[in-house]
Amino acid sequence: MSATDRATPRTSADSAVSRALAAVYVAFIVSGFGFASWASRIPQIRDSLRVDPGELGLILLCVAAGSIVSIPLSGTIIAKIGEARTVAIVSVVLAAGLLVVGIGTRIGVPPVCVGLAMIGFGNGAWDVAMNVQGATVERRLGRSIMSRFHAGFSIGTVGGAGVGAAMVALHVPVTAHLVAVGIVVAVIVPASSLRGFLPHVVEPEHRSARTAFAAWREPRTLLIGLFVLCMAFTEGTGNDWLGIATIDGYHTSAAVGTLTLDIFLAAMTVGRWFGPGILDRHGRVLVLRIGAVTALAGLLLVVYGHVYALEVVGAVLWGLGASLGFPTGMSAAADDPQHAAARVSAAASIAYLAFLAGPPTIGFVANHLGVLHGMTVAAGLLAIAVLICGACAPLEPAADPAGDG
Repeated sequence: MSATDRATPRTSADSAVSRALAAVYVAFIVSGFGFASWASRIPQIRDSLRVDPGELGLILLCVAAGSIVSIPLSGTIIAKIGEARTVAIVSVVLAAGLLVVGIGTRIGVPPVCVGLAMIGFGNGAWDVAMNVQGATVERRLGRSIMSRFHAGFSIGTVGGAGVGAAMVALHVPVTAHLVAVGIVVAVIVPASSLRGFLPHVVEPEHRSARTAFAAWREPRTLLIGLFVLCMAFTEGTGNDWLGIATIDGYHTSAAVGTLTLDIFLAAMTVGRWFGPGILDRHGRVLVLRIGAVTALAGLLLVVYGHVYALEVVGAVLWGLGASLGFPTGMSAAADDPQHAAARVSAAASIAYLAFLAGPPTIGFVANHLGVLHGMTVAAGLLAIAVLICGACAPLEPAADPAGDG
């Protein structure tokens, strides 16, 4: 075999990894953009539907309900059809959900709830599939990059929230905004994932089912899921309630409330982009513990800062501290490529309980204490995260919690 013949397969493989790298970034960025687009309009949706914080919490629960249905199924779905087809299908479901919410806002609560459930269903399976593909690309590259994929998600959320703030300032109706975003998602993501993702090797059905069940009996996987639940609750609290808390608690305009959410999301983006180097230098456990403490300090500053300038500082600390929790937990769950899909699915299923319990819990407390003080519910979960983050320590190559080689 000549030197040219030997170089061709390697060049082709490198090209495939490069395409997959770009496609995974697209999946993360557009996922964040789509999710933040509707989140940025929550205050206007609340006003249009004329609901109180408790009722709004129950409406937001529909997103988590859709995710809770799709995430436990995602490991099995991915094993059967692969990450590329999974992302292509569920991204269209999410896009349709955006259209239903946008149109339903003009009709009433029931269609909005249906649309939010569709968004949750699409987002949940999309999340697991792109994390599994991201872990595959990370291993093929031979260097840490998962946090930067999640930084891509955060970049998408910053863009989505930024566009949302502009739409609010320009008085663009929620319907026009969300319908346009839905069309963009449905066009871009399926084409990118189907053309760019690395191929998935389908496991035998009996083996994939056994692996999926085994993941739910592993203490490490369950603790990772609990840790990510705590951090997801913290992150979700900011995504869902920070804009409204700023408007109601600090008596600002709607545009300023959305801008504050954008600042929080920007801080998360910075933390995730520079996270890989920090994690490699200091290790997962120390960085995650410091991050949880920083997020707690920022959350308390937002709630008790009393002046808007201090709230902004708190939002930055909150975003930076929470930034690495979810991506590092998913990376820890995917340490062993043979069981990555099952473990990521199990850990994500536990984590997404935060989005199921978060909105109604904070909404209930907000009805009694106000939205601003209602967010302190997340403080207790951050304390738990500090205690259990050791579960995210890298898995030794010889270790196999599943006991299924």
